[in-house]
Amino acid sequence: MAKWLAQWIENIAVPPAIGDNTHAGYRGDIEKHLIPGLGAHRLERLAPEHLEKLYTTMQRNGSAPGNAHHVHRTIRTALNEAVRRGHIASNPASVAKAPVLPDAEVDPYDVDEVKRLLKVAAGLHRNSARWALALALGLRQGEALGLRWEDVDLDGGVLWVRQSRLRPKYLHGCGGKCGQRAGSCPKRVAARPITKATKSRAGRRRIGLPAQLVGLLARHREEQAAERARALDMWREGGWVFTSPTGEPVNPSTDYHQWKALVRKAGVRDARLHDARHSAATVLLVLGVPERTVMSIMGWSTTAMAARYQHVTDPIRRSVAERVGGLLWDSEAEGDSGSPVSTADVGERT
Repeated sequence: MAKWLAQWIENIAVPPAIGDNTHAGYRGDIEKHLIPGLGAHRLERLAPEHLEKLYTTMQRNGSAPGNAHHVHRTIRTALNEAVRRGHIASNPASVAKAPVLPDAEVDPYDVDEVKRLLKVAAGLHRNSARWALALALGLRQGEALGLRWEDVDLDGGVLWVRQSRLRPKYLHGCGGKCGQRAGSCPKRVAARPITKATKSRAGRRRIGLPAQLVGLLARHREEQAAERARALDMWREGGWVFTSPTGEPVNPSTDYHQWKALVRKAGVRDARLHDARHSAATVLLVLGVPERTVMSIMGWSTTAMAARYQHVTDPIRRSVAERVGGLLWDSEAEGDSGSPVSTADVGERT
């Protein structure tokens, strides 16, 4: 097992066949858990029970169920390749019971909370339109930060999602002599590109812009032009829609902290930045937008994603309850008895 896992991560499951982040996740699982826990087993004799024992041991030692589940996916992928190459006849990870993931409780912002966030965001001095894209259209963080002006057609009222901003990763440019982390090295060098192309067909999409959002983006472009003029030679032009004060693309970490500051300033309950995407999807549910259209806007490849991201909120529940009550208890027909109307009455009104 140790030999196969090393071969797989060093020579098979490597960029550009997979993403840098995916590769780093696989490598972490292999070095920290899979080789220490399973490396001594012979590949062809590995059994589902060996994997289940590893997952149990991980969780008893403090690993979260999500970490154990990630290890399960990594070993399943590595062994699928072993099956494909004829090293083993079947994949024991396909039989082993995966660690159970607790259901993540997501309580998206309701319409009033979204309005409050948009109102406060509109008063920000920089990049206020960025939050409108998240709350109104559900763009992922990387998709919003990866936008260039060439992807936005304000006259036509559309934007194209073509690429995603990556989290920066650096290597020492000094050979490690500075004694600092690679990200703080005075001579640091980038270890990955700024963006990557959206890999799925569903993720590459064209989205219509509400008129209000067109106006926000137009004003944002004017503000950016003024900022560019003030920065003079310090400006680093890259065509980014959202930038630092000197034109560089916004760092995802900076974006996260700006989101938290917006939530505090708006006085709404704290939530993850990604929960704004759940809120946008739920707004589309409230509006009754057809599922296929929602999939196109959100960049989903399967209808199952609607069940994951669209939530029946309390206002929706109240609206449904009122409609049910209006159908079953007609105030004019029931008089003082409080009795539901008959099916015949309903049929006549229909």
